[in-house]
Amino acid sequence: MKLNDIRDNPGARNGRVRVGRGIGSGKGKTSGRGQKGQKSRSGVAVKGFEGGQMPLHMRLPKRGFNNPFGKDYAEVNTGMIQKFIDAGKLDTKATITEDALRAAGLVRGGKDGVRLLGKGEMTVKATFAVTGATKGAIAAVEKAGGTVEVAPAPVPEHEKKQARREANTAAKAK
Repeated sequence: MKLNDIRDNPGARNGRVRVGRGIGSGKGKTSGRGQKGQKSRSGVAVKGFEGGQMPLHMRLPKRGFNNPFGKDYAEVNTGMIQKFIDAGKLDTKATITEDALRAAGLVRGGKDGVRLLGKGEMTVKATFAVTGATKGAIAAVEKAGGTVEVAPAPVPEHEKKQARREANTAAKAK
C-alpha cells in the first residue's frame, strides 16, 4: 500500500444535496417535499403528531415515580468482592477503593459513586473506601476483620446557603 492508494470507504463522504436549483437537478421546484400540506412548509416538526388525534404517548397511562433527586450508585455485593479476591483480581493489602473496583471490572456506571451491599460472605480481611454501604455489608466486612470507610454525604446547597446567611447576620450584629 502506498500513500496515493489511500481512499475513504465508498460512500463515506457524500456532498449535501442542493435542493431548489432547477428542474434538471431532480430536486428543483418543491425540493423533494411534495405538494402542499404541513410537511411542505418550513419550521415543521411532527414527531408523534397524529393529525389532531390524541397521540399514543399521551393516551397510555403513566406509572411510577421518577425521583429527580435520586442518587445513581454502582452497587456491588460482598460475595462478588470475595470471588474477585479469591481469583486474585483484587489486592487486599491496599485499601479497596472505587477506582480499584472499576479497574478489576467489578463495577460499571454509577455516577454518584459505589455502594457496598451485604449479600454474600467475606472471609478475607480487607479495608474499603466507598461512597456508601449498608449495615449488613459493614457487619460482614467487620466480621472478617476488615473496615469500611464511608465518604461523608455532600452538604446540600440550601444548607450551605443557610449557613452563609446566618454567618452574615452574625457578622452584621457585631
